[in-house]
Amino acid sequence: MNILLRQHALQRMFEREISMEDIRNVLFYGVVIEDYPDDTPYPSSLRLGDDKQGRPLHVVAAENQEEKQIIIITVYHPNPELWMSDWTTRRNRI
Repeated sequence: MNILLRQHALQRMFEREISMEDIRNVLFYGVVIEDYPDDTPYPSSLRLGDDKQGRPLHVVAAENQEEKQIIIITVYHPNPELWMSDWTTRRNRI
């Protein structure tokens, strides 16, 4: 599949020093922790993996099966104030 980057994802990559290699590793070796099947124009998911420094990394990506594309929506290192230490469970919002 071809990997496409949305402008937002590209900006976040540079701001957060996240490489394309990091994103590929999450896409191919990470785990899906949330599915968003009703997202439009394509279903998407939140995936968890590690960057090259071993830090947890979240990648939100949509899949256009017809065109064989993975569209990267955003990338970030999860905030411990928002995520439990397993990086897969959101903390309760008060």
